Amino acid sequence: MRLFYAALALEANTFLPIPTSYQAFVEKIYYPPGKHPEKAGHQTGAIAAARAAAERDGFTLIEGSCYAAQPGGAASRDAYERMRDEILGQLKAALPVDGCFFNLHGAMVAHGYDDCEGDFLERVRAVAGPKAVIGVELDPHCHLTRKRCAAADVIVLFKEYPHTDFAERGEEMVDLTLRTIRGEIRPVKSVYDCRVIQSFPTSIQPMRGLVDKIMALEGKNRMLSVSIAHCFYYGDVPECGARVLVLTDDAKPHGDRLAEEIGRDLIALREQAAPPEHSVDGAIDAALAHPGGPIVIADTTDNAGGGAPSDNTTFIHRLIARGVQGAAVAPMWDPMAVRNAFDAGEGARLPFRFGGKTAKSSGPPVDAEVEVIRCVRNAYQSFSGATVGIGDAASIRMGGVSAVLITTRAQAMGIDLFSNLGIDPKQQKILVVKSNQHFYASFSQIAAKVLYAEGDGPLPRHYAKLPWRKVQRPIWPLDQVAEPRLII
Repeated sequence: MRLFYAALALEANTFLPIPTSYQAFVEKIYYPPGKHPEKAGHQTGAIAAARAAAERDGFTLIEGSCYAAQPGGAASRDAYERMRDEILGQLKAALPVDGCFFNLHGAMVAHGYDDCEGDFLERVRAVAGPKAVIGVELDPHCHLTRKRCAAADVIVLFKEYPHTDFAERGEEMVDLTLRTIRGEIRPVKSVYDCRVIQSFPTSIQPMRGLVDKIMALEGKNRMLSVSIAHCFYYGDVPECGARVLVLTDDAKPHGDRLAEEIGRDLIALREQAAPPEHSVDGAIDAALAHPGGPIVIADTTDNAGGGAPSDNTTFIHRLIARGVQGAAVAPMWDPMAVRNAFDAGEGARLPFRFGGKTAKSSGPPVDAEVEVIRCVRNAYQSFSGATVGIGDAASIRMGGVSAVLITTRAQAMGIDLFSNLGIDPKQQKILVVKSNQHFYASFSQIAAKVLYAEGDGPLPRHYAKLPWRKVQRPIWPLDQVAEPRLII
């Protein structure tokens, strides 16, 4: 038995001007064939499971290229076609194959392509042939389009947000794909379109209960897998919107009923799913009023995980202006400021400018007298057992406020984002993290309280404020009445 593996991932925010070039993929994740490290990563969650299965079962695994870029604007047409055609060429060279495993994000958009994954999988099908079994692992912030559902046999999404289960879902996808190849099961899809655009963090109720419910259903009554596609709420494409995918073992009527039941459950909690948002000063007030610490404040509108620059300065300006003591902010994307900190050296005190560079929404730069705390080459933070590079990084202190400056744009994920740069997160009164939810798995372990704030970054939490043009209407909350339906 011969199987092929590759990965291609980008979460494209179509409302942002930050271009995503081929070089942006190479700088984030590029593993040529056979060069992927042993451990599975966030965007390559199935690789370890595929290798383990190949060793256990004695089949041949041909590894293709793995690409992933930091969330940003749409990819250039040349970048997407170059990577797509590279992987397709590797697949052609590997023929004949009995099946394929792919890690795809699911919200990739390129100039000229609203559905990169659908285009890619259609071409994979044409190369691999009608009998090959195609298995795909997707991020729940994907656009679960009809085209990709038609092209792939097995589709499994991460269930958790933050996405701490990428390795487990990779194992699930590999297992279901192999069982399909062996003729043990016949996966059939049921997809329910909820007609909703919303954020659905799973660490808290009510979404936690729904995820627990779908996990309890799997493995019973011919239920193979249940996935909830949250959608990427900053991706203006025709099929943006939350959808429920049920895979049954040749039991479509049962899958249809269950997909609709879960879909209606999701619709019922849409207005309570996302946590309440504070203003910037409201979040600072609430943090200072709390007797404990650290109080973690998520600066959700400047989240690099949603494609934002992560260089908005509003929180730092307000913390300094209010004379707050024991506050730290991370990460601030500013390669030029990092270079200046390295040039000055640890312990240096100097006038310093940082932040506020990329766009109007970045705000005015910060000008302050700072102390350089620490400078680290090739720094990193942790996320669910994986490491996430942040490039050369530096930490600075201005009075009672500290900040972590990075060169590789990323959102806050692990508490070592601070500790690796010489800031003890447990000793701070306030930690401001630029993230929407991925920070939660790590920071909730030390937080006396977690707050969410809508700052001045380019990612509004009220999605109706965005200039939607392509999404199919009506859809909530852009429209108050939207009819859900079974579409597959």
